Amino acid sequence: MKTAILVDGGFYRRRAQSRLGEKTAKERADELKMYCYRHLYHHGAQISDLYRIFYYDCLPMDKKVYHPLLQKQVDFSRSELRTWMLAFIEELKKKRKFAIRLGKLADEQAKFLLREDTTRKLCRGILRIEELQEQDFMLDVSQKGVDMKIGLDIASLAYKQQVDQIVLISGDSDFVPAAKLARREGIDFILDPLYNPIKPDLFEHIDGLRTCDPKFNPKWVCTSQQKLDTNI
Repeated sequence: MKTAILVDGGFYRRRAQSRLGEKTAKERADELKMYCYRHLYHHGAQISDLYRIFYYDCLPMDKKVYHPLLQKQVDFSRSELRTWMLAFIEELKKKRKFAIRLGKLADEQAKFLLREDTTRKLCRGILRIEELQEQDFMLDVSQKGVDMKIGLDIASLAYKQQVDQIVLISGDSDFVPAAKLARREGIDFILDPLYNPIKPDLFEHIDGLRTCDPKFNPKWVCTSQQKLDTNI
């Protein structure tokens, strides 16, 4: 059985940083590769051959955006995130069987907004405008083309019968139309939400749900006796 693994990069990076901690670009790239390969194994036995790993993401902005609290332009071309992301993508490009699919950020519409919890505090009188800090703001910028690229690749893999199984690492429901198409073509469609909650009605559009590392589960607690099987 041949398996294609599709990774929503923005989702994976956020989830991995939250659950597995900060890492260098190389460490995160190695971690992602090892995690994807775990989908080819079950209880230590190989159950599938890898066709390819498709990674979808956007490079960070390299423009300046006005910050209303600081009252100045913030230059994202010099940000640590951009430096890290460029190094991360380069590490992935070096890895065998990885295909990088990059969309674009709608950076012409980028702006700083108050965080939702900060807005609630202001409305309730818990926080005053004079007490706002830089971390109370977040950059609002949307991706362009990533979901479309994922859908097109799923359709191509299905119509050309290049694989028997597709594993999608993602946390949203934008994939449903493509998943339905793949299943009609006889593809086994597996969703890996990295223990992120999904809507109950999504189950009718997938063939299975599988996350390979319990550390992505917020309820997971490691004890001194507990050993995580990291063999692929």
